[in-house]
Amino acid sequence: MLADRHDDRPSFMTNDQTTTTGDSGQRSANMQWGGRFAAGPAAIMQEINASIGFDQKLWRQDIRGSMAHAAMLAHVGIISGEDAQVIRSGLERIAAEIEEGQFTFSVALEDIHMNIEARLTERIGEAGKRLHTARSRNDQVATDFRLWIRDAIDGLDAQLADLMRALVARATDHAADPMPGFTHLQTAQPVTFGHHLLAYVEMLARDRGRLADARKRLNECPLGSAALAGTSFPIDRRMTAAALGFDRPTRNSLDAVSDRDFALEFLSAASISSMHLSRLAEEIVIWCSAPWRFVSLSDAYTTGSSIMPQKRNPDAAELVRAKVGRVMGDLIGLMTVMKGLPLAYAKDTQEDKEPVFDAAEAWTLSLAAMAGMVRDMTPNTDRMRFFAGSGFATATDLADYLVRALHLPFRTAHHVTGRLVAKAEAKGIDLAELSLEEMREEEPAIGEDVFSVLTVDASIASRRSEGGTAPENVAQQAAWWRDQLKETA
Repeated sequence: MLADRHDDRPSFMTNDQTTTTGDSGQRSANMQWGGRFAAGPAAIMQEINASIGFDQKLWRQDIRGSMAHAAMLAHVGIISGEDAQVIRSGLERIAAEIEEGQFTFSVALEDIHMNIEARLTERIGEAGKRLHTARSRNDQVATDFRLWIRDAIDGLDAQLADLMRALVARATDHAADPMPGFTHLQTAQPVTFGHHLLAYVEMLARDRGRLADARKRLNECPLGSAALAGTSFPIDRRMTAAALGFDRPTRNSLDAVSDRDFALEFLSAASISSMHLSRLAEEIVIWCSAPWRFVSLSDAYTTGSSIMPQKRNPDAAELVRAKVGRVMGDLIGLMTVMKGLPLAYAKDTQEDKEPVFDAAEAWTLSLAAMAGMVRDMTPNTDRMRFFAGSGFATATDLADYLVRALHLPFRTAHHVTGRLVAKAEAKGIDLAELSLEEMREEEPAIGEDVFSVLTVDASIASRRSEGGTAPENVAQQAAWWRDQLKETA
C-alpha cells in the first residue's frame, strides 16, 4: 500500500538515467514551461527543484485525479467527450506502463504531474494538452496528496485493528494469569497479563480514532481551486469531489492550495501511535531480559550475537522502539517548514511529502512487526505469577482489609500497613509470612481472616470495580473488544 516498484530509485538522478525516450530533458522542460523561459535551468536548480525522486509515489492518485478532472471538463462542455475518452484511455495505458516498470521518470520534468502529462501528450497528441485546463499543479498536488494520505489511513487503520485483535486474543488466553503491576517500574499491585495487554488495546483504539478524525477533516477536494484564486471556467467541483470520494469541495481556494494541516494531523497521529508501539516494545525488551524472563520470542523476531553464542536479542522490538524517533522528527520537520509560509502556495511545501512517506513506511512496518511479536511471544506464566507477589504487592489489600473489616480510616490503615511492611522487610519475609501475633502488635483488632486477602489470586479477584483487573472483568473486556473489532473488520 505504501510503496510502489519505483520507490528504490534514488532521489537524485542524473539526466542520463531519467530522460524521456526520444527527447532531451532540457527540451522537455522547455516545452512544458512554454515561451516564458527560453533557456533551461542551471543544473543545481534542476536538482533542487525536482521532486520526481520521491513524489512518483503519487502516480496512482495523480492518474485518478486527472481522470476525474477530464470527465468533469467534458461534462460541462469545456472539452469534447471524445477528447475525454482519449485522455482516459491514455492515462490507463500510462498506469499500466508504471505498474509494469516500463515508465521512465524524468528529473527535467520535475514532478509526477509533469511526467504523466508529458507522456500523455506524447501518446495521444493534442488532446493531452487540454487536460490541464482549469487546474494548476497547486490544486493538483494538494488533491493527490490528500488522496495518498487517505489511502494510507485506510491501510494503517486496518493494521491497527489487526494488532488490536492479536492483543485481545492473547488477553483472552491470559485473563486470569497474574503478573506484577508496576508504577515507577516498582512492584505496585498484582494484575493479570490479560489486563496489561488490554491497556495497549485502549491506546490503539485512540490511535484509530485520531486517524478517523484526520480522515474526516482531510476529505475535502481542493481540485478546481487552481493556482490560488479559483478559475474562470464553468467547472463542476462537486462532480470531481464526488468522483474521487471526497465529501465536498474545499470552501476557500487560498487555503485549499496552501493547507497542509491534513499532513500534519497524519504525522501527529503517527507520532502518538508510534510512541504507543515504542512503550510496548520497551516492555517486550524488558520482559525478554534474563533477570525478568516474563516472555520469550522465537528466532523469527530475534537475532544472535557475533561473539556471544548464548544471546537472543529482541531486535524487532528494539527497532520498533527506535522508529518513533524518526516519526516524531518527521512531524517536527514539516511543522518547521510550514510555520513561516504566507498565503498561498510556496515551493517550500514540496518538502511535505518525504516526511509523510517516511513516517507512513516506519509506522506500517512497526505495526506489522509488533503484531507479529504479539502473536509470536510465549509468556512464562509461572515466573510472572512468582513475581506478582514480590515487593509486598498485597500491601494495599492489607490496608483495604483494615478499612473494610476494622473500619479504620484509610490514612490510619495506610500507616499500620507501612509498619507491618517494615517489620516483614526487616525479617526478610513477605507480609503473609508474618504471624498473627506480630500483626496484632501493630493493630490488636486484626483477625485470622487477614491472611485470606494477602494472596495474589485474592488480590486480583477483589479488583472488580469497572475497568479493574479481576479476571472476570478482563474476560468481559476482551469479549467486548472482540465484538467491536468484528464490526469494524
